Amino acid sequence: MTRIVQRLEQRQVPLFLAAMVLGALIGWLVPGAAPALSSAITPVLGLLLFATFLGVPLVAVGRSILDLRFLGAVLTVNFVIVPVVAFGLSRFVAGDRALLLGVLLVLLTPCVDYVIVFTGLAGGARDRLLAATPLLMLLQIVLLPGYLWLFAGSGAVALIEVGPFVEAFLVLIVLPLAAAAAVQFGGRHRRAARPGHAVETLMQALMVPLMMVTLAVVVGSQIAAVGAKAAPLLAVIPLYAAFLAIMVGVGLLAARLARLDVPASRALVFSGATRNSLVVLPLALALPAPLELAPLAVVTQTLVELVGMVILVRLVPRLVPRIRTAADRP
Repeated sequence: MTRIVQRLEQRQVPLFLAAMVLGALIGWLVPGAAPALSSAITPVLGLLLFATFLGVPLVAVGRSILDLRFLGAVLTVNFVIVPVVAFGLSRFVAGDRALLLGVLLVLLTPCVDYVIVFTGLAGGARDRLLAATPLLMLLQIVLLPGYLWLFAGSGAVALIEVGPFVEAFLVLIVLPLAAAAAVQFGGRHRRAARPGHAVETLMQALMVPLMMVTLAVVVGSQIAAVGAKAAPLLAVIPLYAAFLAIMVGVGLLAARLARLDVPASRALVFSGATRNSLVVLPLALALPAPLELAPLAVVTQTLVELVGMVILVRLVPRLVPRIRTAADRP
């Protein structure tokens, strides 16, 4: 079993890409499967996050709340630098209100769910990023209307609802975290230690397969809708790719300036580059019919980002040591 898990981890990048290709083929060849695949996203992602949280000792999360240097860097990158980058990139589609709103909605909201998974796969500080999640969620709810008012006009603010943010936080963060805490707590007691340990071992062994299923489901659920409107959506693909490239550079520089250690640096890069697309999609879907391209612009970002995340899982561990600061030198 251990040997199989090691082989899966060593080959995770090609396996993730294969899962995305498989999902794309299913979604494209069987477009009728899209609703079922869309319904599966939340439970599959919740299970993946449960497995991730099981591998993060909750004691470490508690200590991470006190890491003010990391928290300050994450908040600065996501709520000071990202809005500037998002505004600049959104000017390229400012003439199309639907695309403009879609781009702004997704780029202005930092990810709080699968970013933790990708961070862990790249050897980043999952515990510190998990500790920052409540602040990231709260601040994006509070600040998003203001950013939209500045970048898209006062009419855009009336289109924002808090509900999807709260629901996603409860279902994708609080519930899996509570379940993981229960398993970890149960493992401390002699009677429950064996079952608890067995659950932790099993879920850690399933990390790569669960990520593959998640990638296949997300891509398969959205590819047909994006393909049907491919022509106008081509304009946003280079913007999302540029955002990823820019934010990787920004994350590396910010980590150096903040004198973060290697795990925290990797976590900062992923936090700045990864967006909250699965949470803001319901917001975009609730927009009026004339803005039907907005949710597809959000979905397109998801597809671009997933490809980018698979690459960054392998790339970031190679990049971060090249910018080591005095904090990591003997």
